[in-house]
Amino acid sequence: MARNLTVGIGGFGAVGRKVAEALDAGVEGLELKAVSARDHAKARGNMAGFAHAVPVVALGDLADCDIVVEGLPAAVFDEIASPAVERGRIFVPTSVGQLLPRPELIERARQTGARIVAPTGALLGLDAVRAAAEGDIRSVTMVTRKPPGGLVGAPHLVENDISVEGLTEAKLVFSGSARDGAKGFPANVNVAAALALAGIGPDRTRLDVWADPGVDRNCHRIEVKADSCDFTLEIANVPSDENPRTGKVTALSVLACLKGLVAPLKVGS
Repeated sequence: MARNLTVGIGGFGAVGRKVAEALDAGVEGLELKAVSARDHAKARGNMAGFAHAVPVVALGDLADCDIVVEGLPAAVFDEIASPAVERGRIFVPTSVGQLLPRPELIERARQTGARIVAPTGALLGLDAVRAAAEGDIRSVTMVTRKPPGGLVGAPHLVENDISVEGLTEAKLVFSGSARDGAKGFPANVNVAAALALAGIGPDRTRLDVWADPGVDRNCHRIEVKADSCDFTLEIANVPSDENPRTGKVTALSVLACLKGLVAPLKVGS
């Protein structure tokens, strides 16, 4: 029998902890080996109920694992991504937007044999976009609506002095390319980056971001026009209890992605 693939998880918050709990409970073909977190003591405490608690290590040491999962603030992305790629590992980023300004990371993965596998995350229908991209996609537009509190602190809002406090109606806070959107909302619109990478690229993919007090979920609407098909996708994600900027489905998507790496049957492209 083939050995289990070992998994290291960077970040022990809304995404990392949920994935770690599932792996600890048992996933055929996978073994949780290490986690990394800013607060080591807190991370060890959160593993108190685990059947097999694992070491809390430095970010770079996660590259000792076969698979490295990233669920961290954008500021430390390189500290986990670079070692994983240099060691030829399978790198699973949730901060997909951080790949856009780092094309050299993808080229380096080609040289080292690493794989960068971006999970679907909060984006419904990514397989359909990838399939359409094998033909000719004319346009991709994404409209995101989030509760205002989930956008507070985003660099685009801070830099442009845009307030979302006390809103009584929806407010358009960004309209532009997915590349600029990922830069301005690094904790909010990784779905737009994934959409861009799956389809026609970050400069041609259009993105609108609304702060909407009328919604209590993170809502995305995607319209794709292609030579093979036209389709519209809508999803309303329940925000995570730990972090309102992240949907609950994100951790589940990472887990599904990991299972797909070892499963004898994988459904979906």
